[in-house]
Amino acid sequence: MLSIIDPTSLLLASIIIFFGALTQSLIGFGLAVVATPLLYLVDPQLVPAPVIVMGFSISLLTLFRERSSLEFNGLQYALLGRIPGGFLGAALLIFAPQPVLGLAIAGIVASAVILSLMKFNLKVNRKSLFAAGFVSGIFGNIAAIGGPPMAILLSGKDASQFRAALSAFFIFSSTIALAILAITGLLTIEHLWLSLMLLPGVILGYLVSGRLVGHIDKNKTKKMTLLLCSVSALLLTIKSIAEL
Repeated sequence: MLSIIDPTSLLLASIIIFFGALTQSLIGFGLAVVATPLLYLVDPQLVPAPVIVMGFSISLLTLFRERSSLEFNGLQYALLGRIPGGFLGAALLIFAPQPVLGLAIAGIVASAVILSLMKFNLKVNRKSLFAAGFVSGIFGNIAAIGGPPMAILLSGKDASQFRAALSAFFIFSSTIALAILAITGLLTIEHLWLSLMLLPGVILGYLVSGRLVGHIDKNKTKKMTLLLCSVSALLLTIKSIAEL
């Protein structure tokens, strides 16, 4: 099992996953946005399947904590949109060479950062939920980054409702994403072993966040997260261009 990844890469990946899980537990999303570009630099096989599994795990833990604030109304339309978007993302994942995928991931992260900084007042209805789910599916199956489209759409909710709604969406959408990866041959037993080895980082991030929720400034945390994402996206862009 340890031959799948070298110890140094595993340690780096675990640290990255810890901070990604901590971020998502605190602000509602961010594990994939923080972790994906950095993990791709450490070892490309860590993206997207293991990140999706980690996202599922932290969402399950977060929803358990925020379950009293859950309102699932309408999220089924976003999940329906996730299916065709996920297949389109998987197709791109199959046919694009590795440096191009690196650039795509960097572009998705950069788009997520820009969209997160912009103020949108979008009406939440069946069409907007389906559209957000569709874009989430494309981003999710290429880079495991399915959060920003839904985060923008649901930004009007209070903090606990926001975390609960996104966590519920991630649980079901991650299951859909993994099923699509399995159908298209992009999910292997090695990915599951890697996910198992990274799981302690998720659990530790969740436990630490439990002591910080309510005691940190959400906006400052979000700004620091977006700064880190911008730097990692830039590094991944430079690396990918050099490999072309």
